[in-house]
Amino acid sequence: MSIGTRRLTVLGEFKPFSLATETVDGKSAEDSQNKFDYFLFDSAVGRQKDGTGDCETSCSSKGGDHEISVRGNQIIWATGSQVYKRFTLPSPVIKVCWCMLSSVSEAFLCVLQSDSLTIYGIEGEVAAVSLPRTVTSIWPLPFGLLLQNGTKCNPSAYAPFSSSSPSSSSRDISRTKREIGCNALLNMGIGNTFGHATRADGTLMSSHMILRDPLEEPQSSFIEERGKMNIMREFEENTIWTSNRIPLMASYNKGKLQHSLWVADAINSNHEPTRSKLCDLPIGVLPKQFSFRRIWQGKGAQSAANKVFLATDDDASTTICFLLQEQKKLLSLRLQIMEINDEFLVDVKPDMSWSLSAIAAEPVIVTRPRVKVGPFQFFDIIILTPENTLLLYSGRQCLCKYLLPPCLDKIQLSENLVPSWTPSTLHDMKITGLLDAVDERINVKLSNGKVYRCALQQNLSSLANDCISAMAVGLSSRFYNQFLILLWASTDLGYPSEVAATVDNEWYSYSNAVMKMCGKSSPGLPEFADSSTGSAWDFLISSDFHKNYNRMSIAWSSAHTSHTSCLQFDTMQNSHNPFYHELLMETLDALHAVYESLKLDNIRKRDLGLLVVLLCDVADFLGEECYLDYYIRDFPGLSSKFLSQSLFCGHTPPSIFRWLESCVQHGPRSMDTCDLPPLIFDDRSTVLSWARKIVSFYSLLFGSELSGKKLSSGVYCSIASGSSTTCEERTVLAMVGEGFGLRQLDLLPEGVSLPLRHALDKCRESPPTDWPPVAYVLLGREDLAWSRWTHSWKLKEFGPVSDMNLFSMSSPYMLHLLPVTIPPLPDTTGQENTRLEDADMVNGSSTDGMDHIFSSSTQLRYGRDLRLNEARRLLCSARPVVIQTSINTTASDQDLQQAQLWQLAQRTTSLPLGRGAFTLATTTTLLTEALTVPKLVLAGRLPAQQNATVNLDPSIRNIQELKIWPEFHNAVAAGLMLAPIQGKMSRTWIIYNQPDEANVTHAGLLLAMGLHGHLQVLTITDIYQYYSQGNESTTVGLMLGLAASYRGTMEPAISKSFYVHVPARHPSSFPDLELSSLLQPAALMSIGLLYEGSMHPQTMQILLSEIGRRSGVDNVLESEGYAVSAGFALGLVGLGRGQDVLGFMDTLIERLFHYAGGKESRSSQNRSVSLTFSGIDQNHGPAQTMDGALINIDITAPGAIIALGLMFLKTESEMVASRLSIPHTQFSLQYVRPDFIMLRVIAWNLVLWSRVTPSKSWIQSQIPDIVKNGLHSLEASHEDDIDAESLVQAYVNIVAGACLSIGLKFAGTYNGDAQELLNEYAVYFLNEIKPVSSKSVNNMPKGLAKYVDRGTLEICLHLTVLSLSVVMAGSGDLQTLRLLRYLRNRSYADGHTNYGTQMAVSLAVGFLFLGGGVRTFSTSNSSIAALLIALYPRLPMGPNDNRCHLQAFRHLYVLATEARWVQTIDVDTGLPVYAPLEVTIKETDCYSETTFCEITPCLLPERAVLKTVRICGPRYWPQLIELIPEEKPWWCSTDRNDPFNSGIIYIKRRVGVCSYVDDPVGCQSLLSQAMHKVVFKFKSSDCSKLKLEAANSSNPNDSVGAGAKSIEQLVSAFSSDPSLNAFAQLCSDPAWNNRSDIDFQEFCLQVLFECVSKDKPTLLQVYLSFYSILGSMADQVQTGHSALNDSTFISSLKLALAYKEALLNERLINPKGGIIQSVFIGSMRKRVDELFENVCGLQNHLSNYLRLGKWPSEDSNGCAILSWYLQWNDVPSPYVLKTAVEKARSVVGASKSSSLLPILNLLIPRTQTSAMAQIDKILI
Repeated sequence: MSIGTRRLTVLGEFKPFSLATETVDGKSAEDSQNKFDYFLFDSAVGRQKDGTGDCETSCSSKGGDHEISVRGNQIIWATGSQVYKRFTLPSPVIKVCWCMLSSVSEAFLCVLQSDSLTIYGIEGEVAAVSLPRTVTSIWPLPFGLLLQNGTKCNPSAYAPFSSSSPSSSSRDISRTKREIGCNALLNMGIGNTFGHATRADGTLMSSHMILRDPLEEPQSSFIEERGKMNIMREFEENTIWTSNRIPLMASYNKGKLQHSLWVADAINSNHEPTRSKLCDLPIGVLPKQFSFRRIWQGKGAQSAANKVFLATDDDASTTICFLLQEQKKLLSLRLQIMEINDEFLVDVKPDMSWSLSAIAAEPVIVTRPRVKVGPFQFFDIIILTPENTLLLYSGRQCLCKYLLPPCLDKIQLSENLVPSWTPSTLHDMKITGLLDAVDERINVKLSNGKVYRCALQQNLSSLANDCISAMAVGLSSRFYNQFLILLWASTDLGYPSEVAATVDNEWYSYSNAVMKMCGKSSPGLPEFADSSTGSAWDFLISSDFHKNYNRMSIAWSSAHTSHTSCLQFDTMQNSHNPFYHELLMETLDALHAVYESLKLDNIRKRDLGLLVVLLCDVADFLGEECYLDYYIRDFPGLSSKFLSQSLFCGHTPPSIFRWLESCVQHGPRSMDTCDLPPLIFDDRSTVLSWARKIVSFYSLLFGSELSGKKLSSGVYCSIASGSSTTCEERTVLAMVGEGFGLRQLDLLPEGVSLPLRHALDKCRESPPTDWPPVAYVLLGREDLAWSRWTHSWKLKEFGPVSDMNLFSMSSPYMLHLLPVTIPPLPDTTGQENTRLEDADMVNGSSTDGMDHIFSSSTQLRYGRDLRLNEARRLLCSARPVVIQTSINTTASDQDLQQAQLWQLAQRTTSLPLGRGAFTLATTTTLLTEALTVPKLVLAGRLPAQQNATVNLDPSIRNIQELKIWPEFHNAVAAGLMLAPIQGKMSRTWIIYNQPDEANVTHAGLLLAMGLHGHLQVLTITDIYQYYSQGNESTTVGLMLGLAASYRGTMEPAISKSFYVHVPARHPSSFPDLELSSLLQPAALMSIGLLYEGSMHPQTMQILLSEIGRRSGVDNVLESEGYAVSAGFALGLVGLGRGQDVLGFMDTLIERLFHYAGGKESRSSQNRSVSLTFSGIDQNHGPAQTMDGALINIDITAPGAIIALGLMFLKTESEMVASRLSIPHTQFSLQYVRPDFIMLRVIAWNLVLWSRVTPSKSWIQSQIPDIVKNGLHSLEASHEDDIDAESLVQAYVNIVAGACLSIGLKFAGTYNGDAQELLNEYAVYFLNEIKPVSSKSVNNMPKGLAKYVDRGTLEICLHLTVLSLSVVMAGSGDLQTLRLLRYLRNRSYADGHTNYGTQMAVSLAVGFLFLGGGVRTFSTSNSSIAALLIALYPRLPMGPNDNRCHLQAFRHLYVLATEARWVQTIDVDTGLPVYAPLEVTIKETDCYSETTFCEITPCLLPERAVLKTVRICGPRYWPQLIELIPEEKPWWCSTDRNDPFNSGIIYIKRRVGVCSYVDDPVGCQSLLSQAMHKVVFKFKSSDCSKLKLEAANSSNPNDSVGAGAKSIEQLVSAFSSDPSLNAFAQLCSDPAWNNRSDIDFQEFCLQVLFECVSKDKPTLLQVYLSFYSILGSMADQVQTGHSALNDSTFISSLKLALAYKEALLNERLINPKGGIIQSVFIGSMRKRVDELFENVCGLQNHLSNYLRLGKWPSEDSNGCAILSWYLQWNDVPSPYVLKTAVEKARSVVGASKSSSLLPILNLLIPRTQTSAMAQIDKILI
């Protein structure tokens, strides 16, 4: 048979996309043509597979060409005229290619330069690999990148692009992407690998190397020679091609004039390569090595092949093709490929090569667009012969010749590659070259030099495409090749490239090819309208589609159209030909499989009608009466054409509906696989993927097991990752794995979808927590979907297109949802209507640094009162304070104003410390914005004098000196409010905020940034530049900030910078430095933080010596501050690891006890104490404190006690605790300072941590008996024999220390007992100072003010209040706030309220609202240490007092904070809402396992005790977060494993209820509304009317009472689903109420509320579809008007009945019942049965059909009803019935009295009993 001739479809004149881009950029045409290279590829290469569709959709996509172009050092990735990405590199580009690296299933763009290899990830990651050796070219392999080494680098000599396998255009890149790294550029040296493979003379240098991962080094490759492995040094073998699908490489040896084909194999572990000096690593840890094995070589080629590619032979074997232009031939070698354990074994089949004459060739996808052969698509070959003829080959079979269209030379390229046709003649233009093939598109180069983009085929008809693909898989190679010859043999130049070609014409051409096999002649193609003129509307009006638009099915009209009537049988040619008979049988099976798949897709009814006509023709020709009967049952209109002449039946056609029904009734194990088309079991078939998915879902739902990639039912199934324990859960995961979403579910027939909807509904309540996000979308649990998606995005489990997957899996039911972008921080936009104007505020525009604190979340938490506004007012330091004076002032009044203003200034300067805690991490800043620091205003205003401003008199006090440290604290507070931006702050931003001259403001900012961990971005040069400024506050802030950022890392460079500021540690040769007394304690504390928890021996020895060493100053208090800093630092280094010190550093512990004033020290207080010092102490600096070797315990004791307490924190060491105990004798009490007693109490409780309990009895147990007895004596007025002052001093300090210990133990826990106890003691101390409460505290001594000074009582009071605020941190407790407000506002007349106490109150207020209520404190060892530093019980006397404790240390509480705050976000609205939480904490020493309730937003317990968090309550869908209690800090915002998504829990409100904000008490639920007050249910007494009715509504108009809301308003109030709201809007339309079909209106209204009340919007379509079907059936029976043109809906109704039976028989179980009301399904059955009872003439039609096999062709309505009846009752074909009757009679025998019904019921079990009775009457 001669080959056909076709015309190319010209898409337009081709010009590289990047050239057009450069023209837009303004580059000249001359410049644009210099050194320009490009290559085209399919868009699937550069994107991740979305997982929502099948891979076949990408194979034939139109206009999917992407382009990579290179000019010099620039790379442009473009699509069309749009630039997708642009890369600029430092040196010229040698070569570019796509490659799959490591196990990541996405492509990387690899760019080779002269000295480096740059690898770009699709997401923007970059890895740079330096190349110390010249690499001349790179090539992609399946497992990595092949690097070809050379001796010289000549970039111009190498092509810049890879010519690898064309299968790269259809890569599968759907799996999880691996992150390359967080750095923008990752430099990696590979010199070691080169060095291992190179001798001194270079002879062992590997010529080819393989890079498997961007983070690994390239590995040398080996060559297998005579069974041995040697390093591959084939430098003469120039690689010309590799495959990225199978490990193949083609090379050319110029010296030998030969081509070679190599296969790369992984080296077996027991096949050790010969490698002398190859690697010093053990064999077990060697990277995976690869060797190359030559499998073919061909000699005689004078030059390398111009093109190498993979193609497919006509028998589906893979071939490799070499285009040898010098020989003008295409050489093809057949490959033998075997896949074993995901690895390919490749070899060349001997003597199986062939060649074609060609000067150009390209691989294309034309004849089998959706067929895969192993890992490849089926590639055809388009070749250009030496005679300039363009031929299409499938393997070695030539199919057709392509010609240019007649009008070509005027075509111009447009953006969409759409040609503009103008009349012209071809003349002598010839095709001279082929380029850039992608799928079926190719560039054609003409003799005039122009290049045109052409398509070899336009796939207009999806049906024809499906049928061809099915035949490609279902037919054997010889049959399919014969069919291709027939299909492509058309000589009509109009097919299929003419513009007028339509879907119908393509289907006609395909049908014509099939009918040729049947020996039928076909009419000529219908003439096409001239599409060059006229509008698109005219073309549509004249189309066949418009003519047939009003007909519901083409099958009904096909019997009467000229298309089929003119087909005449000519059976003389093919009827008795066995070849064609077998070919047609396979064709029938393949097309029938497509037919069965189309029946499961509602939107392809038209395709189904077209296909059934062709199937009937084929079945009629083959005499397959059962097939013909099967099709006529589905499309009764065909009965008039295809008249059955016999009762012969060859084969029973498979029926997917029959299989599905049997599966629901009996399970998949009892099913006959003959009911499924054989093609459905073939994994190569993508055409039947729709049907295969449904079969696999049903199989899993009813108990089928997965074995490998197949189910026990025999079909393939892809199941998504996730745990599953039930069949329903496995089914949902399978739907996700197959990309089957809600949109696809709506395309199924309603009955088919019911079991799948049932599985989704059952899993909706409590699905497993490890499912992918799309699984939760399927369930309608968008709350879980967004939570899982945000968590997975951090883990990089899903690419950035995963959010698109969520919508593609959910449409149209999630159209109202947008990605919820609630930040983990409160909204930075202030809300003016929520701000409370302060009574002190004059200028409302004043910025106090707290205006951002108000957000939707804080308003939700504190919205019922103004406590947040009150806290803001208490901490405001940016406005003048109020001074109360008389209207007429005098000179004495002015002095009074200054005195009062000075007292208020003490308070104002302390407020920034509290503001820093209040606004901690509550806002963000842009990198282009400078930090704004609020003003610190010390002025006052006089309300009595029209708010006149009064300033402090500078002649009395130095105002600037007064504000140094307050300004520092003010800047720290401003910096602390900045939350981390993506984890770290930019170095550029920090430097950008650096002032020209050092000041305290920037110093405070540095400390704040360091406390947030941002100073790690500073380089060592930046650090020493700051040090060189010589600013004291800047150095202090920088050192502490660096220590906080590098906490626990022991970074050597940072450590050295700290030791520079400790003069005692300078070498003797070091020059003397003038270091202030502030820098040295800061340096010591910084060292402690840097070495925290390290137990570094040398550092501990150094810090120990510093406790007892002078600081170089004469002030004893400053010496004490230095020793305290050293003690804190030593405690931090050995934090909680004191037990590890015992045994090997006993001397250190003993010295600490000496410094603490232990018994040994006291016994030798009158003599010198000689101590043994380590060598490190003997070489340095000044002597010990005081004279000689005597120890000044007043200086050393605080630091030593603190160090011991922190080192033995939570160790429960009785030995250490006993030596830290409180003195028990009068003499001891007089010896120990009272404030040291407080420290001993704190340290004692730090050691015995578990014994601290929040009870008064425990506090009393801390007090020694001597103190208790002494206090009792005081109350009895026996003061003569006791030292009352020492006893009372000891008592108040013991109580204060115990309260502080309780605060530390229960920090951030909101423990009610602790709160009550601390509040009681705070009131007690306050009453002792000045009676303020009439409530007397029992069992507490009274009148302490007589024996102790007020200052001590004030300190004890404020330490207790601080402890209370630490316990209640972040809670905003009102009772505590009232107490703090009172303390702040106390009168200053007595002068006892100083800066230190006001600082304590300010910190307490800040702690109470820590981070705006978002943060709280932890009780980890590190947090306790940081809190103790910040709360150290020596309060400063003034704003600049740093003697005993550096004020900058007070900010270290930040290191103890955790953001344990959670809020709940409604996914439907994106707004924070209230929701009840059920929190479970594990059992501890203080309490058993406890479950309690919280209302979000709230703060959760610590991670160490938290077990579960559950969303509970009736208004929201439940959600469970299970945790493993761990002694770890709370998750930070960048933590990938954060189960709370940075404090956000997405929740979904149930339909029928309002949120707690709108309806706090639940009085506005759906059931309380006026419309349909009761649950809707079916009225069983009138099931035949098939409607839902309200129990209390007899008239449909009564459902809406007077004053009731409209339907639309009511539905929108309780559901945000767009489909329900749209339908409610329709029902509320006035035109709807004017309809005459009242029953349908009422049914719609009831269905609407059924769907709303049960939150099942998808059921709206199901209910209405079933109702419409039954209504149309009734109309057709009653009126004879044909409204239903096919009978496939009957199978859907039967599946609904089977679903109901499965529920009754408990094959499907759901505690909530069925997805659809079972009464409704029962009413459908009854309604259908009633219709058949009322049909006249049905008995006669049935009798003729059963006896004669005849359909009532003259009565179209009777024919349709008969087909309904046969399918409804499962009546088999007449031949099957006849055979069954004969078998029954043979069993019963000649007895006429015996009934055949029992036997027939056994032989035909599916037929209904009523139908069997009719059969018995007719046939028996």
